[in-house]
Amino acid sequence: MTTAESDKLFKEAEHRRERRAVRSAIKAGDDLPHPRKFGDPWDGQKDGKRWLDGRDSRYLRK
Repeated sequence: MTTAESDKLFKEAEHRRERRAVRSAIKAGDDLPHPRKFGDPWDGQKDGKRWLDGRDSRYLRK
């Protein structure tokens, strides 16, 4: 169900975004952002996760 070969680019971009936010928070004297704010696995290209709301039960069967 995955369409990407690797999560490497996604992970690099999210870690870069986190480091940038942490650096700017330190410079401004603010609280550090929560680490889970970055790199949500549901946003990754290779996670294979899809939200199904249960209305169509044929997709929920094995």
